[in-house]
Amino acid sequence: MPLSSRHLLGLQGVPREDIQLILDTALTFREVLERPIKKVPTLQGKTVVNLFYENSTRTRISFELAEKRLSADSINFSVSTSSVSKGETLKDTIKNIEAMKVDMVVVRHAAAGTPLFLTKVCDSNIINAGDGIHEHPTQALLDMYSIREKLGRLDGLKVCIVGDIAHSRVALSNIYGLKTMGAKVSLCGPSTMIPRFIEDLGVDVITNIDEAIHENDVLNILRIQLERKAREYFPSIREYSKYFGITRDRLEKSGKDIVILHPGPINRGVEISSDVADGQQQIILNQVTNGVAVRMAVLYLLGTLN
Repeated sequence: MPLSSRHLLGLQGVPREDIQLILDTALTFREVLERPIKKVPTLQGKTVVNLFYENSTRTRISFELAEKRLSADSINFSVSTSSVSKGETLKDTIKNIEAMKVDMVVVRHAAAGTPLFLTKVCDSNIINAGDGIHEHPTQALLDMYSIREKLGRLDGLKVCIVGDIAHSRVALSNIYGLKTMGAKVSLCGPSTMIPRFIEDLGVDVITNIDEAIHENDVLNILRIQLERKAREYFPSIREYSKYFGITRDRLEKSGKDIVILHPGPINRGVEISSDVADGQQQIILNQVTNGVAVRMAVLYLLGTLN
């Protein structure tokens, strides 16, 4: 069965069947990445534009690789060298790009709702690569894939998202996706970084990190987003690390073989210590590898709908 929508704007309201299809399809493409020739002709003849208005390393390269692995023609849009610097609007930019006969647009933008706006002004398939502090669906999908790969399931697992919840688009997409797949989700971080009424989404809030480690199977640790002025929400980096940083001592004290995720980039010594980031319980680099497979799955499933 195909996906129920021709766009991927977020995971809010996305049916369980769609998420399951993406994860299962990603498993096939994950096997492709282990071959000597890591390329299939699946999207040959399709053109994908990576429209990134914000800086990115992992997400942008991951999408570029996914497009190339599927044999699609990939075009990268750079704001600094485009007509945006001359005052061109987003609508005019996308209209001109689409006039060149592109098929799909991967967009990252600081303004929440940008991917939805693009669906209203162009006919291409739109994939949200992060819009403001709204959603980042492919990151949540690769997180879920990585958890399932490690633990064999999502249904019934207890997953705690730790850190800067208020500024995180990753957190929101993970909440929607994990709950849809049957996981129990909790949040942990400074009270100033936990949005009001977030419990209305069906998540629990834990104020003590040691309790969060003890009660959960997985920790998904979020970066403190200094570029979004997150530093103003707690007294000092040192204090944040003391009360919410994930360290080897904390993990050993709990006695649990908990799985550690981090969407990156990592602030070592702040939200996570180096010995944990490089330790046996983390699957951070697995997330990066799996991100290519998951994005291949999304591109394939949307690209073959047309």
